[in-house]
Amino acid sequence: MRPDRRSLLIGSAALALAGPARAESPRDDAGRALDTLKQPVTRVFPAGPPAAILLYTLAPELLLGWPRAIRPAEKPYLLPQAADLPEVGRLTGRGNTANLESVLALKPDLILDVGSTAETYRSLADRVQGQTGIPYALLDGRLAAAPATYRSLGRLIGRDAEPLAVLAEGILTTMRERVAAVPEEKRPRVYLARGPRGLETARAGSINVEALALMGAANVAGPGGGLAQVSPEDVVAWAPDIVIALDPAFAAAARQDPLWQATPALRANRLHVSPSLPFGWVDFPPSVNRLVGLWWLGKVLYPALFPEDIRGIARDLYGRLYHVTPDDQALDRVLAGAS
Repeated sequence: MRPDRRSLLIGSAALALAGPARAESPRDDAGRALDTLKQPVTRVFPAGPPAAILLYTLAPELLLGWPRAIRPAEKPYLLPQAADLPEVGRLTGRGNTANLESVLALKPDLILDVGSTAETYRSLADRVQGQTGIPYALLDGRLAAAPATYRSLGRLIGRDAEPLAVLAEGILTTMRERVAAVPEEKRPRVYLARGPRGLETARAGSINVEALALMGAANVAGPGGGLAQVSPEDVVAWAPDIVIALDPAFAAAARQDPLWQATPALRANRLHVSPSLPFGWVDFPPSVNRLVGLWWLGKVLYPALFPEDIRGIARDLYGRLYHVTPDDQALDRVLAGAS
């Protein structure tokens, strides 16, 4: 039944009296309302390395600085104007070095944190936001959530994040589909060796081994989450099929150490060093830089399933994520030692 003219006039009058509809306040991934966030956002303070990397990949011009200054070896892989930004410290994580006075002095429109959205971090976000008056956005830092996190960030800062969200979705889908074809009993048992002695690792459930978990690797350090200090005897007893190292110096020493040589991984020459320029491919820091590393892990864990040329993949993804396409010499430096 069509409404009559009188009904339409009454409805229009009611809308006019009600006034314009109020837009909902933007919310972060923890469900926190950011009532004071104004557009356009032009200055963003990253609370830690994961936030800095995520923001750089989407909108490098908004980044106020890096939690740790970019080192000379890392600079060729980033836009010059971004690579030369100052060190601003960090508000979250181990070794936080920024204070609220220094944050306020930079006059950011937004503080961005990427990682856990658990209560501890929500409380920190609320406290900093209350003390500074600056909107503090807490976004989901899980690798599997990267597409949604890109979209959340895009909405907050007024940028089109869809190309990077789709890129992340494509990579994650490819990894899951290929790994799903590998029977559980044929998935490798892996040890993640962190630090100069290789004796810091991450237990299953930790954000530091998300890339390995997504690729179906069995973490020999067992469940429990978080980082752990172990002994060489622990690693020998766990008998990993593959060791993924973050420190090239440790890898060189382990290859000469009889204790490490007692592991199946070293006997089969399956100790691999994760590339780390400009950021780690497997961990350190745990942000969207790991999207590149998933392809490398695929080749390390399941060579037959990942025949792609890692150089070509890295060149393409560096161009899309870091806004700089490396030449052959630059790629050589990235992959040096990453057997």
